[in-house]
Amino acid sequence: MDFDMWIRALKAARASADVSQERMASLVKWSPSTVAAIETGRRRPTREFAIAADQVLETGGLLTELLEAADRERSPSWFATWRSYESQAVRLRAFEPCLIPGLLQTEEYARAIISAGGLNPSDTVDELVSVRMERQHLLTRDEPPECIFILDESALRRPIGGPAVLDAQLGHLLEFARLPHVHLHVIPNEAGAYVGLTGNLLLADLPDGEQILYLEDIARGRVVDDPDALHLVRRKWDSLLGEAVSERASLDLITKLKVTP
Repeated sequence: MDFDMWIRALKAARASADVSQERMASLVKWSPSTVAAIETGRRRPTREFAIAADQVLETGGLLTELLEAADRERSPSWFATWRSYESQAVRLRAFEPCLIPGLLQTEEYARAIISAGGLNPSDTVDELVSVRMERQHLLTRDEPPECIFILDESALRRPIGGPAVLDAQLGHLLEFARLPHVHLHVIPNEAGAYVGLTGNLLLADLPDGEQILYLEDIARGRVVDDPDALHLVRRKWDSLLGEAVSERASLDLITKLKVTP
């Protein structure tokens, strides 16, 4: 399903409910220009907009389901399942040994990673970058999940995209760190060897208390719910957090590494 179909579904639901575009904007508490941009395809709808539209138009969650289906088609098949869990999470824990986590990347930083090696054609790069940026809406939505990120200091120093892109990325981290539900910790280089250097992890705590793990290697990612694997990852997470410095010290380090004020 593409977004043209989703837009047609929105317009049909609005017409059926006899709600004008201006009235729709007022009811969902979004600006009329934003609603117009969404209905003309100039702006991609967010999950929050779809939920609000479902409530206003009494569509029983149809628009949200259609949007999630479209998102799954845009993401790599092995990542689509994780995005569903991620959107439901009440707490997210992420560790990256080499990169800034995707949820915290600037568009330029993400583009440099996704286009590295020239393996993806330009239109695929554009689409994957767009999907990655859209994921970040969960950090600024109403009732966002608590997010704890652990980064290796080397990721703060690696000039992905060049020095200017890295410098902007460090500033982006500092901006996210101002959010009360976002917590950043850095493992300093002097920590030496520690658990987790061989790979990243994303751990989601769901509203019902279930935990889901996402792991990624050089070829693809996978969602894991095996109790033994989750137990091991929780132990490793505690070890990682023990190696990291405090939030204040982490932000001081990021500020020190940033070149421009």
